Amino acid sequence: MYSIRPACGERDMKQRKPLRILHVVGAMNRAGTETMLMNVFRQIDRSRMMFDFVSYSNEEADYDKEIEALGGRVIRLSKTYGIMDLVHTMKTYGPYDVVHAHTLFHCGIANAAAKIAGVNIRIAHAHTTDDDRQTVIRKLYTGSMKRLIRATSTDFMACSSHAGGFLFGKRVISGHRYRYLPNAIPYEQYTHVNEEAVKQVKREFGLEKRFVVGHVGRMIEPKNHRFLLKVFKELRKKEPGAVLLLVGDGDLRRELEREVREENLTGHVRFTGLRNDIPVLLHAMDVFVFPSIYEGLGLVLLEAQASGLPCIVSEAIQPEADLNLGLMSRRSLHEAPAKWAEKITTCIGKKKPDPDEIGEAFLHNDYSVDQGIAALSEIYEQSWRCP
Repeated sequence: MYSIRPACGERDMKQRKPLRILHVVGAMNRAGTETMLMNVFRQIDRSRMMFDFVSYSNEEADYDKEIEALGGRVIRLSKTYGIMDLVHTMKTYGPYDVVHAHTLFHCGIANAAAKIAGVNIRIAHAHTTDDDRQTVIRKLYTGSMKRLIRATSTDFMACSSHAGGFLFGKRVISGHRYRYLPNAIPYEQYTHVNEEAVKQVKREFGLEKRFVVGHVGRMIEPKNHRFLLKVFKELRKKEPGAVLLLVGDGDLRRELEREVREENLTGHVRFTGLRNDIPVLLHAMDVFVFPSIYEGLGLVLLEAQASGLPCIVSEAIQPEADLNLGLMSRRSLHEAPAKWAEKITTCIGKKKPDPDEIGEAFLHNDYSVDQGIAALSEIYEQSWRCP
């Protein structure tokens, strides 16, 4: 059970100024953590709390304009390890009541700066379960950053138990300052989708009367798209009319497009690029395949289940992502692609169309946006209490 610091006096709620929360992120692009933050930011009472974002990108990110339209600010910095740059930012744009860091090991830098700047609530939030760079120098860095996170953070959060253990260690996640925070999504947007929009998307990508295997995610190594292409190649031996719908963009896109051409799959794989109609695209699919090498949770799996899609996932997916709707099936990445393909064929006609059952599962697992806002508000509002 998570406990908050005891109050030592109440002030009139009407006299309180809105809480100022600074989120420290890499860039507010369309990815799991960033999408979760936007799900919350769109629906919070912005007369009670307001979000700003530190971004370590010189380019405009996908959500930047929307953040500004909602009244938030995007503060661009370039020196990732510049503690005093962050201190200056917090004092210039603040004062902030809360600093909420989402930048893995860099959370130590962010919360050290917040401590120097006099911010009372300093949150480190874990969103992943692994680090794919394992050089000696990297290990020294990660070890020192984990110690700094523990020394400078007042509160710890994670999207899954494994993610929390990876970044903070077992002692922290068993303590009273740690909280598991389920990733929140507006599930109603996925359970109820305009059927005409779905038909239009199917026409756009030539999916009509085809068995559609789908994936949504950044085209980067941890998402394991190459393995997915091998699985799809095997699937076509069993289901020649199958189509693979790849939603997203990233560093590996050109390489993946080249591999599709080399494997003579050009007519059977669709690259959509970045899209803002994810609920519609998910409803155009018949099965969702997610063979990630590692994941903090996999927010898109919540979206896929909300859409009633059977999900074939790797064993790297955290158990918290399973809503117990009977839609998720785990496979080992050590299994041959043909075995994955065989499992996919068993999902034909297995979509779950019952929005009421899906909605109940989200509420039972605390994955609704309202529940996420309530949990975050409980922690943010500690700054309204005396130290």
